Amino acid sequence: MLSRTPIIFLMCSVIVASAEIPGSRSDDRSLIRNLLEQYRAAWLSNDPDAIRHCFTQDAVLMPHHGLEPIVGMKAINDFWFPATKAKTTILKFVRTVDEIGVDGSLAYARGHSEVAWRVEDGGKTEDWHTSGDFMAILKKQAHGNWLISHLIWDDSPNERKQ
Repeated sequence: MLSRTPIIFLMCSVIVASAEIPGSRSDDRSLIRNLLEQYRAAWLSNDPDAIRHCFTQDAVLMPHHGLEPIVGMKAINDFWFPATKAKTTILKFVRTVDEIGVDGSLAYARGHSEVAWRVEDGGKTEDWHTSGDFMAILKKQAHGNWLISHLIWDDSPNERKQ
């Protein structure tokens, strides 16, 4: 008569191996979703420091419409937050995250976004909007959190709201 012990041990091993464990890809996906939400909320709060904290110091932006890549935090700061009298306020930022992939300390996130903003300059106000797709590459940091290292987006040309 065969003992049931090896079968029970095998079944328990399969169950334990398939369970989510701390540090798993599922945990990383959750951390990445949280970071992307922090990034979106930072734009809606018009908080440049909170936006910058979502990126690695050597991050690269690959903007839409054939613009050259923006490399490093100083260049990103100059691109998004130039020293000017014009005031830009984000009015709407809706983002879906359609896919997240994780492989060790690298990950990517893909989705769609819609953004609306207002530019006030010298008493003149213009409202703009656009929507499109994005791809973010993220790097896991030494203390376990994730930061965006590359952000690529492609959207329709900016449209002025009438």
